[in-house]
Amino acid sequence: MAEIKAADVVKLRKMTGAGMMDCKTALQEADGNFEKATEIIRKKGQAIASKRADREASEGVVLARAAAGGRHGVMIVLNCETDFVAKNENFIKFAQSILDLAAEKQPADLNALKALDLGGHSISDAITHQIGVIGEKLDLPFYEKIDAESVTAYVHPGNMLASMVGLNKAVGDVQVGKDVAMQVAAMNPVAVDRGSVSQDVIEKELEIGREQARKEGKPEAILDKIAQGKLNKFFKENTLLDQAFIKDNKKSILQYLQEVDKNLTVTGFVRYGLKD
Repeated sequence: MAEIKAADVVKLRKMTGAGMMDCKTALQEADGNFEKATEIIRKKGQAIASKRADREASEGVVLARAAAGGRHGVMIVLNCETDFVAKNENFIKFAQSILDLAAEKQPADLNALKALDLGGHSISDAITHQIGVIGEKLDLPFYEKIDAESVTAYVHPGNMLASMVGLNKAVGDVQVGKDVAMQVAAMNPVAVDRGSVSQDVIEKELEIGREQARKEGKPEAILDKIAQGKLNKFFKENTLLDQAFIKDNKKSILQYLQEVDKNLTVTGFVRYGLKD
């Protein structure tokens, strides 16, 4: 059996990110062959992933960033089992590496993202390997991108909530995009404006409004009128451009944007919160 030197263990650790004892054991099993040792560590990750497949991975990080000159944005969610791992520097760096690759390659969807090459292996395989290193179930359940003339991303401190907003034109003051992205994060709108709300949601809100009025004993003849009033309130509270601006509730987000540029508006947004 080949002699396993401490320097070899350190080298394999740098190559794989695995623990020192795991690296030493793998080198011993591989008789000092680094390629075989790396494969042993990868297989260990696969074995652990299989054993922990039924575990709940509800902790993790939500990361987002603008890319390509501010005209594109990407967001990813990487889940783990415990808050302890979610706050681990290496776990966050790994998630950041996935985000950076997504920003560079702009994959079409989650499956395309998982297939991208990260350090010589697909992202899916890299996640499996990290399961072996960390010892917890990891999952990449969400990826979204947004394209617009100007995209701003906001990640709330703690990495548990993020948002992205697309504007129809670039503005000189970067705070404008950040303000709207923070609005999305804080107020969780359902759509950009009234016209973007699905008919199913509208019908549901009207029915809720009619039923509430009926329980209050209102005459049947005016139920539709009351329901329409409640729907208008729903729009004001839940559509981004109609919402009161969190920094100045005397104006709506639309009014705030029009003060900057009368033609400025939001083209789309993405929001994800781990605890929503």
